[in-house]
Amino acid sequence: MSKGANELTLAEAARALRARELTVRELWDACAAAAHAKNGELNAYLELFEADGAAIDAAQKRIDEEGAAAPALCGIPLAVKDNLLIEGRVASAGSRMLENYRATYDATVIKKLKDAGALFLGRANMDEFAMGSSTEHSAFGRTLNPRDTSRVPGGSSGGSAAAVAADMAIAALGSDTGGSIRQPAALTGLVGLKPTYGAVSRSGLIAMGSSLDQIGPLAKSVGDARLLFEALRGLDPLDSTTIPEDLYPARPVPKKLRIGVPMNLLASGLDPDLKAVFDATLGKLAGAGHTVIDIGLPASEHALAAYYVVMPAEVSTNLARLDGMRYGRAARGATLLDDYVLSRTEGFGEETRRRILLGTFVLSSGYIDAYYRKAEAARVSLRYAYDGLFDRDDAAKIDVVAFPTTASPAFKFGEKSDPLSMYLEDVFTVTANLTGMPALSVPMGTVAREGKDLPVGMHFTAPHGAENVLFAAAGEVEKLAAS
Repeated sequence: MSKGANELTLAEAARALRARELTVRELWDACAAAAHAKNGELNAYLELFEADGAAIDAAQKRIDEEGAAAPALCGIPLAVKDNLLIEGRVASAGSRMLENYRATYDATVIKKLKDAGALFLGRANMDEFAMGSSTEHSAFGRTLNPRDTSRVPGGSSGGSAAAVAADMAIAALGSDTGGSIRQPAALTGLVGLKPTYGAVSRSGLIAMGSSLDQIGPLAKSVGDARLLFEALRGLDPLDSTTIPEDLYPARPVPKKLRIGVPMNLLASGLDPDLKAVFDATLGKLAGAGHTVIDIGLPASEHALAAYYVVMPAEVSTNLARLDGMRYGRAARGATLLDDYVLSRTEGFGEETRRRILLGTFVLSSGYIDAYYRKAEAARVSLRYAYDGLFDRDDAAKIDVVAFPTTASPAFKFGEKSDPLSMYLEDVFTVTANLTGMPALSVPMGTVAREGKDLPVGMHFTAPHGAENVLFAAAGEVEKLAAS
């Protein structure tokens, strides 16, 4: 085996386990050794778990007995973002507010992975309560990008992305509220999927924005992302927002894709080197027989503004329970008001406090009509605009919308200290969360910075329930990048 066991893709590891080229224990030990060796520098994990001998033995027995019939994830070591509940483990969401909270049950996605025989290496670092685009806002220290440790790995699932990119896990779970899987995937050279809203249960996910959050995979290949997604998806009685798989009309995958690109939105603000890679990738797709169509999406110009009204409003509501009385860190002052103020000031970091305050403001009686309800109206308009592109029956019909995932490669720590400049990092990714459509980032190449080749990603959005079309489009880019 030319690769180290920890360097394998999920599909490669599953094949090696079934071919008796590798045991589950050897795969675990390789990933755990890499994690212990590298985590001191990268801070990808907040906690590394000890080997669960019983779970490892059970996975090996299942593979031995069932062979190819065993789930692909059986025996595969995964990293798990720190806002997903694993029974008996701390789940802090990267915050001092919950640093002592120990989960009393498994998130539905964790239960599904346990049922499939997957193993968990540890809790991956994240921006506090998933609020950030760089994993600089964790209460427990920043995570470094394995591709260049002077730069951010993206956020908020930066710990999960860094763990996989540094071969400290075979794959990982993240959560995506405005791009928090796709953006770190792009900046670390991975595939990241935000599924259709409701395709994957949110039960056991510590909520940030309940109408925006989705759990999804960070993986080394498109095929790996698909394997994880298929294992995670499905109805869940514990989450009333989950949807049956046949809710949306089936979308056949055409042999040649029609790819819509809103060129007007890419005219300014893009890093020139990244734009050159994006244009070259579009050219290769066209050369392979796919059709690239310049589309108009004027509604998308308002997506970021709408997102940064809707999201803080939901943050303010979701985190209201963490007051030091009912839940969360409890600090005691001279009065009851002091108890509340001290608990939330000590428990929440600066970025979390900023978003709570903004959300409380846009929901207040004097401003809810001026801001929140207008943002919700813009959200509806945005969904209609996308549906109109996907559901046409003329020559302007498209299968996917393509953007660069980010406007630039990974930036250096501290470079986006102004909150507004950080929020602009989400400009291409928030639309999929506002509309509920599935979206995926796939590596499309690299740009050179200070002697390092930094990965950049291509972003595809597809109609609701059309993850199969996303995987097909991303697979085409993956093949072109490898050629």
